[in-house]
Amino acid sequence: MGFSDQLGRFRKDNPAPLYLQLQQLIRDGIGSNVLGQGDAIPPERDLAIEYDVSRITVRKAIGGLVEEGLLTRRRGAGTFVAGRVEKSFSKLSSFTEDMAARGRKASSSWISRAPGQVNPEEAMMLGLSPGAPVLRFARIRYADDEPMALEFSTIAGYCLSSVDAVKDSLYGALDKVGNRPVRALQRLRAVPFGTEHAKMLGVDPGHAGLLIERRAFLRDGRPVEVTRSYYRGDAYDFVAELSDI
Repeated sequence: MGFSDQLGRFRKDNPAPLYLQLQQLIRDGIGSNVLGQGDAIPPERDLAIEYDVSRITVRKAIGGLVEEGLLTRRRGAGTFVAGRVEKSFSKLSSFTEDMAARGRKASSSWISRAPGQVNPEEAMMLGLSPGAPVLRFARIRYADDEPMALEFSTIAGYCLSSVDAVKDSLYGALDKVGNRPVRALQRLRAVPFGTEHAKMLGVDPGHAGLLIERRAFLRDGRPVEVTRSYYRGDAYDFVAELSDI
C-alpha cells in the first residue's frame, strides 16, 4: 500500500499551495492515527514521485511539520512521526520515572562522570565552601532508544559515595542513601542547539531546544543538586497546573 493510499491525494478543487496540501494530508493522518508515533515518512524523492510534485515542495512540507513538532528527523535514519512527551512542572521526578510512567524505556549514554572540586558558580548554588567536593555527571538521555535530552548535573559530594553509585537513575541512587531531593526550583527557556549538542541529539544545528535549569533541595533545606537539561523542542511539552487558590 502506497503512502497516498493511506492518506489520500490532493483535491483538484483545493486552491492551496501543494506543500500546504501535503502538510495537511500528513497532519490529518497523524491526527486520525493512520500514522502513529515512530512511523517512518517516505523519502523526499518517493513522495515527490507519488504526489507528482517537486522535491522542493516535499522538503518545504516536511520542514514545516518538523518545526511544528509533528515530525522529527533522525540523522542518517530519515523522518519519523514524533512521539512527544508531557513533563509536568508540578511534580519533582526523574527522567527515568517520567519515561516509565508513559510506558517508555529510559536509558543513557555517558558523556562524562567524575569527582571534582566545586567551582564558584556551583559553590553559590549548592551553598558549599571553596574547594568542597562535588560529583559531576553528563549524559545523553534516551526514550525507547531515541535521543531526547542532554543532562549535566552537579551533586554535592557528601550525598553519594562516588560517581559509580549512579547506574540508570541519579534520583534512584540518591534515594537509596536517603539524599533524594524533595523540592526544586526550575527555570525554563528556549534555546537553539549549537553544533555539538545538535550532533549528540541527532538534530540539525539551530534546532529548537528547551533548557531546564534545576536547583534541588533536601528535606532539611540544603541544596543538593544543580542540573542543566537540554530537551529537544520537537519531543517535549511542559505542562503546569495553575490555580488562584
